Amino acid sequence: MKTTVEIPDSLFAQAKRLASRERTTVRALIEEGLRRLIAERKAPKPFKLRRVTFLGKGLQPRMAGAAWQQIRDAVYEGRGA
Repeated sequence: MKTTVEIPDSLFAQAKRLASRERTTVRALIEEGLRRLIAERKAPKPFKLRRVTFLGKGLQPRMAGAAWQQIRDAVYEGRGA
């Protein structure tokens, strides 16, 4: 498909120099750039866990070095579990 795209003269001049150095065409550079941009934006963003607190003050001193079972028991203490 043919289309017309307007780009700044300085950008076109840089593209021509790069194309010449790489022995390719400006068209090929534009295609490569568009393909990379589309692939990058199509790729899912990596999951990032939000940092949250629940009005606590971090790990309580009595739990430092505690086994998971001890921590779990403390969490459910008095809750019938």
